[in-house]
Amino acid sequence: MVPDFIKNAAGYILQSSTQPYQVHAATEVIYKTCASQATYTISEEDKRNGTVQKTEDGVEIGVGKTMWHIDFGLPATFSTWSQVTMLHMYLVCARLRNLDKDAARSWQQQLVDHYFFDAEERMDLTHGITSRGVRQRYLKDLFTTWRGILAAYDEGVARGDAVLASAVWRNVYSARADVDVRAVAAVVSWMRLCLKMLDQMPDEALFTQASAAFKWPAKNELKLVDTPVRELEGLLPSEPAVAAKTKTSGPVAAPAHEVAV
Repeated sequence: MVPDFIKNAAGYILQSSTQPYQVHAATEVIYKTCASQATYTISEEDKRNGTVQKTEDGVEIGVGKTMWHIDFGLPATFSTWSQVTMLHMYLVCARLRNLDKDAARSWQQQLVDHYFFDAEERMDLTHGITSRGVRQRYLKDLFTTWRGILAAYDEGVARGDAVLASAVWRNVYSARADVDVRAVAAVVSWMRLCLKMLDQMPDEALFTQASAAFKWPAKNELKLVDTPVRELEGLLPSEPAVAAKTKTSGPVAAPAHEVAV
């Protein structure tokens, strides 16, 4: 629940960069929504026994039960959590740019600070990286990644869905060759929808309503992706024809998002 005193002051806080504590509290609520989307766990027992599952590159894999893991075929890793969190943060930051310059800078900085504090804590507590020096090197790499994401998604939003899909594929899916293009298209469609919803919110409502833009699950856009555009009506085979062809053509491989690790 959002405290009433913060709700009442939201409009004032959004237009002021001189209230650091209030801005900190407001952005923390928004950040927690961003960070929860692809959260994962690694059991303490596996860590003690050295039985944590790893990718071929030696990246630790945890247990993830979110939509991004199940429906979009992303592994439950720190990288997935980081990329999905940054994706949501980007959408919020894009809307914050419409605020007064000083307020926008303050809100974006606080939002980013929450991420880096959380990322370092996750490295320590979840992955056992106890060396602060090592964590700092990773955080420096993450900052470079964040700057690259801002540029890549900005370019995609401005230049069109094909460019935006390329950015999603490179970042969220690490440029995997086996990616399900339907999933990438659904993410792009969902990003456009979220940006529209955020844009329609008045400035004073951003704090109390910004997280609501993410309540529409990205997986719902898969239905839209599977619907042929008007220009293709009558040009694609009917569903019975497709089913018949599939039935006589032998087994069909599952989509990539169903078999991904």
